[in-house]
Amino acid sequence: MGYSLTSIFFKSIFTNNMVFAYFLGMCSYLAVSKNVRTSFGLGMAVCFVLIITVPVNYLINKYLLEPGALEWLSDKFNNVDLSYLSLIIFIAVIASITQILEMIIERFSSSLYNALGIYLPLIAVNCAILGCSLFMQEYHFPNLAYSTIYAAGCGIGWMLAIVAFAAIRERLKFSNIPKPLKGLGIAYITTGLMGMAFMALTGM
Repeated sequence: MGYSLTSIFFKSIFTNNMVFAYFLGMCSYLAVSKNVRTSFGLGMAVCFVLIITVPVNYLINKYLLEPGALEWLSDKFNNVDLSYLSLIIFIAVIASITQILEMIIERFSSSLYNALGIYLPLIAVNCAILGCSLFMQEYHFPNLAYSTIYAAGCGIGWMLAIVAFAAIRERLKFSNIPKPLKGLGIAYITTGLMGMAFMALTGM
């Protein structure tokens, strides 16, 4: 991928936003975005998990899974290809980091832990996090710095999307919305409009 670190960072936040460009992580995006504080807490948690899991998965992919990645062990392993294990290993790494994060939040912020509820452990199956690792694999980044910057950008982009959406939903509570559109109806419309707004940044 022939982009600079700065370009990768901003593209992953805006033009390649996980929510608005790829529709990943929509479950928790719609369910948790009822107030800004909880959304910000979940966004920070997703950022934390991404910044750790994507670089770890990059190293695992580069030195264990890619075709010929095991050549550092011996020349006999030059033709070994373990890329078919990528999905299960990436999920295992994400689940492990999520479990650690859950324990940290429960220990230091019980109010946030209770507010996030079931959606905190479900970070492990947040498709935006897995998608980021899989995209990282497809982009063939040249070194660890690229994967880390990409992960940070994806996390910030997802957090920006859910916090902005939560702020809009808080304001919508005081709006005169037609009854058939209340709840998820207006949420879907708002998400579509936000997606179009982010698409306008493609020319940057």
